[in-house]
Amino acid sequence: VQLQASGGGLVQTGGSLTLACAASGLIYKDYNMGWFRQALGKEREFVAAISRNNGRSYEGSVKGRFTISRDNAKNTAYLQMGSLKPEDTAIYYCAAGSQRRWFRESEYEYWGQGTLVTVSS
Repeated sequence: VQLQASGGGLVQTGGSLTLACAASGLIYKDYNMGWFRQALGKEREFVAAISRNNGRSYEGSVKGRFTISRDNAKNTAYLQMGSLKPEDTAIYYCAAGSQRRWFRESEYEYWGQGTLVTVSS
């Protein structure tokens, strides 16, 4: 199984970025897809998830600014990020999980390598 995250980069405060996570080697439609992030010196935290049934969940600080989606035909999940703030600066990781829940790292079996998002003030 491979998860390839892409789309990170440098953006100014208030700007937008869209991350993509392309998956291979698994039956994609059977997995929940999640995005987590880890800022320098901090623990990795949940950002957003989309279930195999297209249910969506967001961490409080990104709700209303980020949108998670998935395209099962392309085996790809997306994270549209808008109104970006310096505190959104982190390495963003995508993950695939087959558990009943999707908020914790332990509920995901597979992880991508991460893509760096830097928001300048």
